[in-house]
Amino acid sequence: MEPAKIVLRHLDGRISKGYSMDFSPSKSSLHLRQDPTGASGDKPIALRIEELKAIFFVKTFEGNRDHHERRRFLGEDKLHGRKIEVTFVDGEVMQGSTMGYDPKRPGFFLFPPDPESNNIRIFVVSSAVKSFRYL
Repeated sequence: MEPAKIVLRHLDGRISKGYSMDFSPSKSSLHLRQDPTGASGDKPIALRIEELKAIFFVKTFEGNRDHHERRRFLGEDKLHGRKIEVTFVDGEVMQGSTMGYDPKRPGFFLFPPDPESNNIRIFVVSSAVKSFRYL
Protein backbone atom coordinates (compact mmCIF):
# COMPACT_ATOMS: atom_id res chain seq x y z
CA MET A 1 0.00 0.00 0.00
CA GLU A 2 1.30 3.42 -0.98
CA PRO A 3 1.52 5.93 1.91
CA ALA A 4 -1.19 8.61 1.76
CA LYS A 5 0.00 12.22 1.98
CA ILE A 6 -2.40 13.81 4.46
CA VAL A 7 -3.06 17.02 6.36
CA LEU A 8 -5.07 16.59 9.55
CA ARG A 9 -7.26 19.34 10.98
CA HIS A 10 -7.80 18.67 14.67
CA LEU A 11 -10.92 19.76 16.54
CA ASP A 12 -8.77 22.00 18.73
CA GLY A 13 -7.51 23.91 15.67
CA ARG A 14 -4.09 22.26 15.32
CA ILE A 15 -2.85 21.06 11.95
CA SER A 16 -0.64 18.00 11.45
CA LYS A 17 1.01 16.88 8.22
CA GLY A 18 2.52 13.56 7.30
CA TYR A 19 1.89 10.14 5.82
CA SER A 20 -0.42 7.30 6.76
CA MET A 21 -0.56 3.75 5.50
CA ASP A 22 -3.39 2.56 7.72
CA PHE A 23 -6.27 5.02 7.33
CA SER A 24 -9.64 3.38 6.82
CA PRO A 25 -13.07 5.06 7.07
CA SER A 26 -14.19 2.23 9.34
CA LYS A 27 -11.25 2.43 11.79
CA SER A 28 -11.26 4.56 14.93
CA SER A 29 -7.61 5.60 14.63
CA LEU A 30 -4.72 6.07 12.23
CA HIS A 31 -0.96 6.42 12.45
CA LEU A 32 0.89 9.47 11.17
CA ARG A 33 4.57 9.54 10.36
CA GLN A 34 6.87 12.15 8.83
CA ASP A 35 8.88 9.75 6.64
CA PRO A 36 6.66 7.92 4.14
CA THR A 37 8.94 4.88 4.10
CA GLY A 38 9.70 4.70 7.82
CA ALA A 39 13.38 4.29 6.88
CA SER A 40 14.40 7.25 9.05
CA GLY A 41 13.24 5.37 12.12
CA ASP A 42 10.60 7.95 13.05
CA LYS A 43 7.92 6.45 15.23
CA PRO A 44 4.36 6.70 13.95
CA ILE A 45 2.00 8.79 16.06
CA ALA A 46 -1.36 7.17 16.84
CA LEU A 47 -4.31 9.53 16.45
CA ARG A 48 -7.98 8.96 17.21
CA ILE A 49 -10.33 9.92 14.37
CA GLU A 50 -12.90 11.35 16.82
CA GLU A 51 -10.34 14.05 17.80
CA LEU A 52 -10.15 15.27 14.20
CA LYS A 53 -12.29 17.60 12.13
CA ALA A 54 -11.15 16.33 8.73
CA ILE A 55 -8.40 14.48 6.90
CA PHE A 56 -7.21 16.14 3.70
CA PHE A 57 -5.61 13.86 1.12
CA VAL A 58 -3.30 16.28 -0.68
CA LYS A 59 -1.07 16.51 -3.74
CA THR A 60 1.62 18.48 -1.89
CA PHE A 61 2.06 19.73 1.67
CA GLU A 62 2.87 23.24 0.41
CA GLY A 63 -0.04 23.69 -1.98
CA ASN A 64 0.08 26.37 -4.66
CA ARG A 65 -0.01 29.86 -3.17
CA ASP A 66 -0.69 31.37 -6.62
CA HIS A 67 -3.85 29.31 -7.13
CA HIS A 68 -7.04 30.88 -5.78
CA GLU A 69 -9.15 27.86 -5.04
CA ARG A 70 -12.73 27.94 -6.19
CA ARG A 71 -15.00 26.86 -3.37
CA ARG A 72 -18.26 26.76 -5.34
CA PHE A 73 -19.39 24.63 -8.28
CA LEU A 74 -19.64 25.68 -11.90
CA GLY A 75 -22.12 24.06 -14.28
CA GLU A 76 -19.48 22.04 -16.13
CA ASP A 77 -17.79 20.57 -13.03
CA LYS A 78 -17.42 16.80 -12.88
CA LEU A 79 -19.16 15.48 -9.80
CA HIS A 80 -18.41 12.51 -7.57
CA GLY A 81 -21.97 11.91 -6.41
CA ARG A 82 -24.18 14.75 -5.19
CA LYS A 83 -23.36 18.37 -4.39
CA ILE A 84 -23.31 19.12 -0.68
CA GLU A 85 -22.58 21.82 1.85
CA VAL A 86 -21.15 21.01 5.27
CA THR A 87 -21.03 23.37 8.24
CA PHE A 88 -18.53 22.29 10.87
CA VAL A 89 -18.94 22.77 14.61
CA ASP A 90 -16.33 25.57 14.45
CA GLY A 91 -18.46 27.47 11.88
CA GLU A 92 -16.41 26.71 8.76
CA VAL A 93 -18.55 26.00 5.70
CA MET A 94 -17.32 23.74 2.90
CA GLN A 95 -18.93 22.72 -0.38
CA GLY A 96 -18.10 19.64 -2.40
CA SER A 97 -19.61 16.44 -3.62
CA THR A 98 -20.01 13.05 -1.99
CA MET A 99 -21.00 9.54 -2.97
CA GLY A 100 -22.88 9.07 0.27
CA TYR A 101 -23.57 10.55 3.66
CA ASP A 102 -24.81 8.77 6.74
CA PRO A 103 -24.46 10.66 10.03
CA LYS A 104 -24.29 7.32 11.86
CA ARG A 105 -21.00 6.48 10.14
CA PRO A 106 -17.67 7.83 11.44
CA GLY A 107 -17.33 10.08 8.40
CA PHE A 108 -17.62 10.50 4.65
CA PHE A 109 -15.52 11.60 1.69
CA LEU A 110 -15.99 15.06 0.22
CA PHE A 111 -14.52 15.93 -3.18
CA PRO A 112 -13.67 19.61 -3.73
CA PRO A 113 -15.41 21.54 -6.53
CA ASP A 114 -12.12 22.90 -7.95
CA PRO A 115 -10.33 20.25 -10.08
CA GLU A 116 -7.08 22.23 -9.61
CA SER A 117 -7.38 22.05 -5.82
CA ASN A 118 -4.42 20.74 -3.84
CA ASN A 119 -6.98 18.55 -2.04
CA ILE A 120 -7.65 15.28 -3.81
CA ARG A 121 -10.41 14.33 -1.40
CA ILE A 122 -11.35 15.09 2.20
CA PHE A 123 -12.55 12.68 4.84
CA VAL A 124 -14.99 14.67 6.98
CA VAL A 125 -15.42 13.32 10.51
CA SER A 126 -19.16 13.11 11.25
CA SER A 127 -18.83 14.23 14.88
CA ALA A 128 -17.30 17.53 13.63
CA VAL A 129 -20.33 18.32 11.43
CA LYS A 130 -22.86 20.82 12.76
CA SER A 131 -25.10 20.68 9.69
CA PHE A 132 -25.22 19.01 6.31
CA ARG A 133 -27.35 19.72 3.26
CA TYR A 134 -27.63 18.66 -0.36
CA LEU A 135 -27.40 21.49 -2.90
